[in-house]
Amino acid sequence: MKNLFFASLILFAFSTVAKAQQLKSPEGKFVMEFSLQNDGTPVYNLKYKNKEVIKTSKLGLELKDDKKSLLNDFTIADTKTSTFDETWKPVWGEVDHIRNHYNELAVTLIQKSTDRQIVIRFRLFDDGLGFRYEFPAQKNLTYFVIKEERSQFAMTGDHTAFWIPGDYDTQEYDYTKSKLSEIRGLSQKAYTANVSQKSFSPTGVQTSLMLKTADGIYINLHEAALIDYSCMHLNLDDKNFVFESWLTPDAKGDKGHMQAPNHSPWRTIMVSDDAREILASKMTYNLNDPSKIDDTSWIKPVKYVGVWWEMITGKSSWSYTNDFPTVQLGVSDFSKAKPNGTHGANNANVKKYIDFAAANGFDAVLVEGWNQGWEDWFGHSKDYVFDFLTPYPDFDVKGLHEYAKSKGVKIIMHHETSGSVRNYERHMDKAYQFMKDNGYDAVKSGYVGDILPRGENHYSQWIVNHYQYAIEKAADYKIMVNAHEAVRPTGIARTYPNLIGNEAARGTEYQAFGGSKPNHVTVLPFTRLIGGPMDYTPGIFEMDISKMSPDNKSHVNSTICNQLALYVTMYSPLQMAADTPENYNRFPDAFQFIKDVAVDWSESKYIEAEPGDFITVARKAKGTNNWFVGNVNGETPRTSNIDFSFLEKGKKYTATIYADAKDAHYKTNPQAYAIKKIAVTNKSKLSQFSAPGGGYAISIIENK
Repeated sequence: MKNLFFASLILFAFSTVAKAQQLKSPEGKFVMEFSLQNDGTPVYNLKYKNKEVIKTSKLGLELKDDKKSLLNDFTIADTKTSTFDETWKPVWGEVDHIRNHYNELAVTLIQKSTDRQIVIRFRLFDDGLGFRYEFPAQKNLTYFVIKEERSQFAMTGDHTAFWIPGDYDTQEYDYTKSKLSEIRGLSQKAYTANVSQKSFSPTGVQTSLMLKTADGIYINLHEAALIDYSCMHLNLDDKNFVFESWLTPDAKGDKGHMQAPNHSPWRTIMVSDDAREILASKMTYNLNDPSKIDDTSWIKPVKYVGVWWEMITGKSSWSYTNDFPTVQLGVSDFSKAKPNGTHGANNANVKKYIDFAAANGFDAVLVEGWNQGWEDWFGHSKDYVFDFLTPYPDFDVKGLHEYAKSKGVKIIMHHETSGSVRNYERHMDKAYQFMKDNGYDAVKSGYVGDILPRGENHYSQWIVNHYQYAIEKAADYKIMVNAHEAVRPTGIARTYPNLIGNEAARGTEYQAFGGSKPNHVTVLPFTRLIGGPMDYTPGIFEMDISKMSPDNKSHVNSTICNQLALYVTMYSPLQMAADTPENYNRFPDAFQFIKDVAVDWSESKYIEAEPGDFITVARKAKGTNNWFVGNVNGETPRTSNIDFSFLEKGKKYTATIYADAKDAHYKTNPQAYAIKKIAVTNKSKLSQFSAPGGGYAISIIENK
């Protein structure tokens, strides 16, 4: 009886180990547990500092045209644990080195009835959890179509969320702050304000999703390394507060065409009781592969100006003419077309921007509307396809290149694809070669409008693969890419650092389309920027758009000092001074900060942060001992209390503070600011006022 008892005890222990696996993060902040339910359904849960943050949540995938999906009936065939610890150097970034330290659990599952095998791989960092599905080469699972991924994220309560609707074609929404239980009632209101209304569900939201619990725990849900897979949205069961992945469909409604061996992107859960740690996390990058570009010497951060804001506001136009030119043999004949007199990308205007860039130390000038076709696309057919090679009659490609070169300035190319991705791919080699032949080493690409062929969405597997193809093809030509209207980034810039920027959110242009919420920029770093930098195009000094274009009654909901702070708080190695030279010349003292601020950093310190309310960041310019501080504020006036302990001991600095005036307000008095200089050391402290929709910026220069 005694031997039988011990044998039973050993059998029970083995059974428990086989069904439940526990993984701890390197410092023990997190504990993740994986197990199989009685029907063989894989589940996991996550604890942070001994507090449950993700309740028991199901994992698996539903397959199309298959009697047996990858949802249940599994047994554990094998488990492997490992530890990884490295430090790597990014080509550009918020810091000059990143530690990648995690503990890993790989669980191999066998589906008994089909003899199929999958691996669920978990990586637990001290800032959160990543997991993905892997499909090894095998006889019974080679080609398959995903009907839906069923990854769950079960919340522990009715948390506060900062969310945008789960639209398959745009991320360009203002964020809504609400309880999870309120999303259903508020989502339709959010749609009404946007022309694209293709959400899958009234409780669907996009990632990166920022959450806060009632007891002050911050949770961020997103994905990393989105390659050859559909972009993930989240659908909420608002009775039980369980999010479930909902992939973007293709034109046929399929969610993914897979061929083993293959794997999904990582699903990420960041957690902290300090909002600053969410902003500082590099987990998304760490879940991506190292750079596949061996020589990265040609990839350089860029500060630029451009013929853009005057088009966005309506002061000038992308098109050379309002006429529809004669088209013969694929070439538009403009000999009889009448110029409209408002074309922005003309030789004289571009030279003006080149001169301004050269005089103020900017690297480049972005020129949109240089190539033929805009009159057709705007005035006649949204199906128009550009050729990316043929300039308008008033744009001298070679002459402007030579002029810019003589001034030490580059020109940034613009490729508006009009959503016709196959056309872009057909022209891509010639377009990139044309750029190299004419001295362009960076391109802003656009995907405005419905994707062609019709029925495709901006974030399905097929179009995600196109965006990746464009990045990799550009790398072959040593071209940096800034993709607008593309899928939101998921850390791929680690693998392809020539992806120097993305839009993929509601940027500054919406301030000329009716405005954005004044706290919008206090949310974006917690959401959109989790996966990589944003080309937000800050630096607007004239908030009354009617002064640029009388018919445009929009207002920029920001103060000038808030705009200055964005160069620090909205990290990007690609930063635009978006306003016109005329407006900068009106405020030369404030413009000085934009001229001085760096775009590449060796250290970053998040001093204070609360999503939707405020963010204060200090960054050290790479290769110097100089620091820059930015603070952006939401709608409630407040005073920040910061110290300068991040400065080097024993050194003396001069701080130039660009601050909101006491009566500043984003709506009524946005151009009210004051500038002062003070001496500081690492022992100094500062209390600084921030107006509604305002903020402050500080340049801290070491005394020599």
